[in-house]
Amino acid sequence: MSASRKTILIILAFFAIYVIWGSTYLLNKIAVSQLPPFFLASIRFLTASIIIFIIAKVLGISLAISKKQLLNTTIAGLLFLTLGNGLAVLALKYIDSGFAALEISAQPLVVLIMMRVLQGKRIQLMSYIGVVLGFIGIFLLVSQKELITKEGQVLGMVLIFACMLCWAYASLFVGNAELPKNHFVNTGYQMLTGGILLGLTSLVLNEPWSMPQDWQADVQWSMFGLILFGSIIAFTAFNYLLKEVSPDKVATSTYVNPIIALILGWWILNEVITMQSIIAAVILLTGVYFINTKRKFKPRYIGR
Repeated sequence: MSASRKTILIILAFFAIYVIWGSTYLLNKIAVSQLPPFFLASIRFLTASIIIFIIAKVLGISLAISKKQLLNTTIAGLLFLTLGNGLAVLALKYIDSGFAALEISAQPLVVLIMMRVLQGKRIQLMSYIGVVLGFIGIFLLVSQKELITKEGQVLGMVLIFACMLCWAYASLFVGNAELPKNHFVNTGYQMLTGGILLGLTSLVLNEPWSMPQDWQADVQWSMFGLILFGSIIAFTAFNYLLKEVSPDKVATSTYVNPIIALILGWWILNEVITMQSIIAAVILLTGVYFINTKRKFKPRYIGR
């Protein structure tokens, strides 16, 4: 692949995870208002995986996968989708979409700390400053009395934190795991295995299942957006970036995601944006900027 084409693909991939994923908080919030969370996520990713496999066959892309690759995609699907996305959607039953996006914006801090603990990666002085600012921002965000007094709000915060841990560890795992070389196929298998595990979780929890024709129109459109844009396009871009740039750089999508989510939640769902949330967001995102601005990265395949 030529350098210019590769650069264009990386830019488009970053646009997908920056902007499209910022809107998925709104779409999930709308869908989970009627559908149970694990059923919702299962239908989303199973449908997306089937579409991906059909497109791959039409394009003549081989779907062959080794046992080791299948195991690794299953682990990635479990961490990214069954636990990561499933817990995030469950949390949206209790907290606003914009608030969830703001809390998840601390993910680069979690990735950085995990890289230090699990991989022994050195942390530079600017990154330490970023970590401190990040924790201050998170404290300001989750300590708002008008929020923590709401029923289920604390549970939603804890679920989002668990989601962040799963996604951070999965990002490091995928960067070093043997996976299908084709990013489209890799995404399809992760969504297939993750969707199956989500469906099994839904059955174990005895969630009520329903058919699409029984859903309200706004839920139908939300699921369409989640499947096509949030799953097929953005998640494929995410997996592509994890092989081309470092995982903590991919996590910088959290600069833009919370802003998109806050605006859409306020505009469409009339979610309240408090002054303390704005201050927390500025401090938190400044911390994330400090974590990444002085770090020197070269696009590469992690684990090569």
